[in-house]
Order: sequence, then C-alpha cells, then structure tokens
Amino acid sequence: MHARATEFAEVAQDRYGLAVEPVEFPEAGTPTAEDAADAVGCEVGQIVKSLVFSVDDDPVLCLTSGAEHADEAAIAEWAGVDEDAVSMASPDLVREATGWAIGGVPPICHEQELPTLFDPALGAYDSVWAAAGTPTSVWEIDPERLREVTDGEVVEFTE
Repeated sequence: MHARATEFAEVAQDRYGLAVEPVEFPEAGTPTAEDAADAVGCEVGQIVKSLVFSVDDDPVLCLTSGAEHADEAAIAEWAGVDEDAVSMASPDLVREATGWAIGGVPPICHEQELPTLFDPALGAYDSVWAAAGTPTSVWEIDPERLREVTDGEVVEFTE
C-alpha cells in the first residue's frame, strides 16, 4: 500500500476512530469521478469529490457527489461574498490547508480545520467513496458518518 494511504488510514483512526481500509488502483489512478466509480463498481454519484475553493482568500472544503458540479455563485452566496471572490484554490493553497496534493485530497485528516460544505446529494446513498490520500486510493464510508466527522454543513452548492 502507498505510504500516504497508510498514513491517511492511521490518522483517520487516531483522530476520528475510523477503521479505514483504502482500496488501491493501478498507478494510472482514477483522474475522474467516472473512472473512480468504474474502478470501485459503484455509481458515479457515490464518489466524493473533495474540492478546495478560495473564498475571499480563505480555503473552504466542498464535498460534492461525483455526479454534481460545484457552483461558485452558490458558494459565494453561502459565504456572503461577491462571486469574483470565489475560485478553485491553487495547488499550493490546497496542500497548505489540507496537507494533501490535488487528486488525492481526502475529506478528513487535514492540516487545519476547514469550513466544509456537504452536498446533500451524497445522502442519497448507503455508502460513498472518497480519496484516501493518493490519486490511486479510495475508502468507503456511510455519508452521514462522513458529514459528522467533517462537521459538514449541508448546503445546496451544485449546479
């Protein structure tokens, strides 16, 4: 198992009491939600995308279903800022805020606590799959448990 996936599983156990069992894929990884769903054998909506946005220069984590697309205008409305104050976070900001590189950002185990928006579409499933610290690993969790451990605010922020 990749060292970062092992590290993620250990931190998830220590911080949240979660017994994470990462599932790894070939080195090509799963660059899209569709690829991840195919690899796991689930619906694309069961894939959790951990997206970091810069909102007035502060990182905000948006956990969305793989079948949805984040809407910057909705995020701006939630934050009470102009739409031009919201953008995808730079790779440097993502790594600084989460400790993980884009493509493998898990929804938990970050370097700092982040405001977290939780896509209500994830709640339609019995289980969801999220990145486990690398672009080639995922783990399964009940969506309500994921919302609890992320302290995610259920918000309609997709288009």
